[in-house]
This record gives sequence, C-alpha cells and structure tokens, in this order.
Amino acid sequence: MTVALENVKHIVVLMMENRSFDHMLGGLRSVDSRIDGLRGTETNADTTGERIRVQPKAQYQGDLQPDPGHHFPDVDVQLFNGATDRTAVPSMDGFIKSYFQQQENATHSQKVLYYFTPEKLPVMTQLARKYAVFNRWFSSLPGPTLPNRAFAHFGTSFGKTDMSVNYLNEPILSIYQRLDAAGKRAKIYYNDQTIAMAFLLQAQPQLFGTFDQFLADCKSGDLPEYSFIEPRYADNGDTVASDQHPDHNVQAGEMFVATVYNAIRSNAALWQNTVLLIVYDEHGGIYDHVPPPSCTPDGATDPQTGFKFDRLGVRVPAVLVSPWIPEGTVVSPLNASGVIEDEQIYEHASIPATVTDFFLGPYDKRTAREKAARTFLDVLSLTVPRTDYFAFSTGSDFGVSFDPNGPKQVSIPEPAAGASNPARPISGLLRDQVQHLHELEMTLRPEQQSHVDINALHTEKEASDYMNSVMAQLRPAAAGAGN
Repeated sequence: MTVALENVKHIVVLMMENRSFDHMLGGLRSVDSRIDGLRGTETNADTTGERIRVQPKAQYQGDLQPDPGHHFPDVDVQLFNGATDRTAVPSMDGFIKSYFQQQENATHSQKVLYYFTPEKLPVMTQLARKYAVFNRWFSSLPGPTLPNRAFAHFGTSFGKTDMSVNYLNEPILSIYQRLDAAGKRAKIYYNDQTIAMAFLLQAQPQLFGTFDQFLADCKSGDLPEYSFIEPRYADNGDTVASDQHPDHNVQAGEMFVATVYNAIRSNAALWQNTVLLIVYDEHGGIYDHVPPPSCTPDGATDPQTGFKFDRLGVRVPAVLVSPWIPEGTVVSPLNASGVIEDEQIYEHASIPATVTDFFLGPYDKRTAREKAARTFLDVLSLTVPRTDYFAFSTGSDFGVSFDPNGPKQVSIPEPAAGASNPARPISGLLRDQVQHLHELEMTLRPEQQSHVDINALHTEKEASDYMNSVMAQLRPAAAGAGN
C-alpha cells in the first residue's frame, strides 16, 4: 500500500443529477488539451438533416425545459440515431432528434448541444484543474437515474433499466451493508429527500442522516469510512434545488458542491485523510461526443428491453479531490495527437468496487461487472500531501484562476433572484421520487401516514412539502439511529 493510501480513512461520494461531461466540462479542452472535451466542430443532425454545431451558450437555467429524455428508448436514439446494429460503435448523432420529440421545436431542440465555458462553472472548473478529472467515466447503463444509482450502491441494477423501485431482498448486498457486517461505518446524507432510501430503507434504516449532520461530522472529524451525499431535489419557497437536474439552477448545484468541499477542507486533519469523488448519475439526455464502450455484463437481462448490460451509458463529469493527487491530473489524458493511448474506463460500479477493495479486501459476493470495474484510488500518487490551500466563497465578482499559485478564496456567484420556482410542474424524476416515498410511507403505521393523494401533487412545492412530511415520519428510524 502506498503512503497516500495508508493515510486514507474516509471516502466521500457526492452524486449530482443528469448532466453530461461535454455539457459541464467539455469547454476545459480549450484550457488543457489533454482533456477530451469539445473542439467546437462536433455536430448533430437536426430534424431537417442540417448539421448543427455544439455551442458554448449553456445557461444556468431555462435551456432545458422540458427535461430532455433519458430513459432507455431515448438514450438508444441519442446513441444510434435509428441505426439497427447494436454491435456497432454508437454514432452519438441522435441527441437533437431525441430532444425534438419533447415539444417538436427545431430551434429549441438544438439547445441540447449547448455547453458551459469554464468561467461559468468556477467550482467544477477549479476542482477539476486543481485535482483530477476523468476523461472516461461513464454512467453504468444507457438509461435513467434509479438503475444508474443502483450500480453505485450495489454494483448492479438487478436487470432493471427503468425507474421501478422494487429493490428489496436482492441477492447482492449494498456497499453499506457490506461495511456494516465488517464493523465499519457508512452513511447516506440527504437534504429534502434521498433517492437511496428507495433501495435501502427497509434493509438498514440507520444508514441515513441529514446534510446538516454531514457538516457537523466534518467539523468534528467523525465521518464514517464511507459517505454518500445527495443534493436537494426540489424548489420550495426561497430554497433552491441543488441537484442540477434540468431545469434546476446550475449555480445552486455549484454552491452545494462548494459547500461539501469547504466542509472537508476546513478540517485540516480530515482533509489529510479524506478522498472526495464528485460524479453525476447520468447524462440527462444532454450531448456528449464520446461513444460509450462495451463492458463486462453483470449477468442480468432486462426483460422489457432485452438489454444485457454489456454497454455503458453516456459519459458524465467525474472529479476526484485529495491532497495526495498531483495538481492538474487528467486520468487517461489525450496525447499531442489528440488520442488516448492508455484508456482507463470507469463507471458507477467503480464506486462499490473501490470502497469494497479498500476497506474490506477480498470480497467475492458481488457481480462480475463490479469485480471487473476499475478502482480509482491509484490516482492518489503523491508521497507527501499537498499544502496549497483554497476555499470557495460567495460573491458577485467571481472567476476562475488558472494560476498554479491561485487565490486562497475562489469567489462563486449565488443563484439569481427567481432561481427557485416552487410553482414549477413536477419533473419526471420528482414524480418518481414522490411515488417511491409513497410506497415507503405505506409501510408506516396508519396514524403516521399523511393520507395525501399523490396524484393531486402538481408543483415542486407540493411535492417538496409531501416529501418533507413523509421524511419527518421516516427520519426517527432513518437518521436517528446513527446520530
């Protein structure tokens, strides 16, 4: 074991929502040619056959309403654009065609090719440039949130490519259950609601804690060996959703990522022995130019689509943060010819694979996919930890420093007034979350149930209020046992 790994005691994973690599980090190619982002010449055909170029015009909010499709049939169109040969390399030419199906507006459908310039995302840009960015981290399957998050928790989605919630009594233990059985600690920290509760509440309720508890645990240095963090999923009053799921405000997500980083960085001892991975569950139907590769199947087949889980989903942003990482690390960098010579493939099964290998050692009761997944702690290659320092602070005069000596305070903007829209219609994801919580609510005693008709919930505030009320009943079992 290297010196760096001998010092690691905590792994923290923050999983955000529904943005592709090119959309969030593709502009970094203009800063560092080793990063496999956008040249600006990439195109997709629109519904008239015209070739439309990617453009650095992404806005924090407003571009992606309605939400681009990202269920299995939508992603199939995005990857193959109607071609029938699924053994071929995906053309990645169907993103505009797929988004056009949402409202049949040719001009609006082109916005799915928009991307952010580095200066507009000071938090992700600064962390990617100061620590490590992965050129080849893919979602685990070409589909939506829930099965992709299942891969992060179990190393498999048990044959599911849809948003069904039945994950009880599955034969593979979650990473949290594995650690608990070995006498080690793990916790899922949440804000208004936790998607992971759909998988794990009845299996191990003491795993859950609030985000405020995470901040307190960072301050005291009492983080568990493994922490999984979820953002806020709904606008409610002046409270802005921080998940970055379209069309939620991207700046609010930047502030949330900054808060997680600052909480770890502000405790000097914790900073020395903690690894933070920031990653997105799936691409959300937004353009990326890198075709997903084939992969080791997990042994399951989706009965609805026939998919054998032998191809990964679309590439997503992934950044690894630790003082044991050399500044400016690019994992699988492009060479001077613009080619990756040592292609290192990562996906969400890399998360339980890494945590299991590091904290538990040999462990056979997992899928072939997880066993084959590449682990990521070898990125920590320094023999002494870095002593350079920066933190994020809010302010109107924000920017990104590419100076190696950099500022000690990186100023980031707060979301604009009106970023929170509680009257926004419920998104597909939020509707699914409400349904999942309702199913969990039905496991409570009748006097604990809200008796709300979830079919009458139409706005984000209504959904948020419902989720908060149910979580208040679930929380004594969920969060209290671990406090």
